[in-house]
Parts: sequence; C-alpha cells; structure tokens
Amino acid sequence: MSLTEPRDAKRSLRALMRARTAASAHALIDAVLALALPADAILAGVIPLPSEPDLMPAWHELHRRGHVVVFPETTPAGKALLFRHWQPGSSLLAGRFGTVHPDGLEAVPDIVFVPLLAWDRRLARIGYGGGYYDRTLAGLPGAVAIGFGFAQQEVASVPTGPYDVPLDAMVTDRGVVTAGDRSFADTVSGRHRRPQRS
Repeated sequence: MSLTEPRDAKRSLRALMRARTAASAHALIDAVLALALPADAILAGVIPLPSEPDLMPAWHELHRRGHVVVFPETTPAGKALLFRHWQPGSSLLAGRFGTVHPDGLEAVPDIVFVPLLAWDRRLARIGYGGGYYDRTLAGLPGAVAIGFGFAQQEVASVPTGPYDVPLDAMVTDRGVVTAGDRSFADTVSGRHRRPQRS
C-alpha cells in the first residue's frame, strides 16, 4: 500500500459524507416546506449555528409564501427567548453564544421550530443545556413546538426532567413524527389558536 492510498481513501470518504449530509439537509428543507402550516401562523425559525441544519432556504420560501417569520434573540441566562420579525435582507445583530438575530420588532410565535441535539419517539428532545427553549415553550402554552433535525439524531430515550417541555411534532429528512396516531394537521390545529381579529 502506498502512502497516497489512505490519503485518497480519506478524501473519498470525506466527499461521500459531505454529499450525504447535503442530501439530508435538502431533504429536511423539503420536509419543512411540505408541512401544512396555517397561513396566519407566526413561525419562529432559527438562524443556524455552524453545527445545526441550515433551514434558511425554508425560511426564505415560507416568507415568500406569505408567512410571518421571526427568529429568536438569545437573552441572558434564566430568561425566555425573545422573537423578532425577520424578512430577507433584515439587518442581523450579534447575540449571545455566537448567535445572531434580526433587529425587527418583537413578536409572539404560534409555531416554534426547535433545534436539538437528540430526540426520541416520545418527542422528548435534548438541546444545548441552557434551558432556553423549555422556558420559552412553558411561557407559550398555545404554541406548537416542532423539533427539526436529522433522522440519525433519534435515540432510544432522551433523559427528561420536570422542566423539560416535549415537542408536538418532529420533522426530519425522512418525514414527520407526531405523538400517538395524530396527524400533523390534527397536531397543529389542536394547539394553534389564533385570536380572531376584529
């Protein structure tokens, strides 16, 4: 075996894994865009950290379709997230822990897309350990919490505590998971209650 063979094999494996990751990311974006989201719902997305799936193409498309899109501002420890209006071209401000957020007005989301490191079929999730989404979701009892990530992030059981808020649904590159035998439409309509505008 020559010294170049392992190097070539590693180069090939890296290219293969990048291609698989890109394909999974495209499938996840397609799955998000296929969700039957209520037209009047304010959607809370995420501007991704380097380790998170990049759903910015989905947020752009959902905005184009007429949805109001907001992104979180990471607040000081112990506080719930704030959500700010976003549209393509919005100015972004540096936030805590390497995050960025739009400089738009604050808004209260109806549907919150939740990043995660792992999830299970009970729709429990584990995040980065700050408790931001659990505090935020506890303060938004009518909001629908949709986790997003890759199917490979599923684990047999996520350890949970008394303050952990479960997801209402999970969208992955392989489809949507909901609690029990409920459809995604039933899940969203059962929680999403926009007040009537006069």
